[in-house]
Amino acid sequence: MNYGFLKKVDLSFDDTLVKIEGELGKEGFKILTKIDVQAKFKEKLNIDFPKYQILGACNPAMAHKSISTEWNIGLLLPCNVIVYEKESNVWVGVIKPTQAMASVENDALGKIANEVEAKLKRVFDNM
Repeated sequence: MNYGFLKKVDLSFDDTLVKIEGELGKEGFKILTKIDVQAKFKEKLNIDFPKYQILGACNPAMAHKSISTEWNIGLLLPCNVIVYEKESNVWVGVIKPTQAMASVENDALGKIANEVEAKLKRVFDNM
């Protein structure tokens, strides 16, 4: 997967959510949104689906820097992190901002994306 980092973790689903939020916090990220895909699929489609959450993570200082550099970059924010259960395994995925922002032709924004990606990679590596 070239647009994100993905790996299986040896934690329960709930413990993974707690740990990823803690690791994000260490890098200055706050969770702006939590989408419980499992609950929404059940509610809206009456489909039973495995545990799957999408976390919208934001580092306020980096978001300010990004938006100040490229006003429309909010279309690509926040940085998504996924935690899901598949075949009795728990997986964590983290977006690669450099890939998400590759279509934006702005060198200054590319430098910011590299900084954000380095922070997110540390979060990912600590999982």
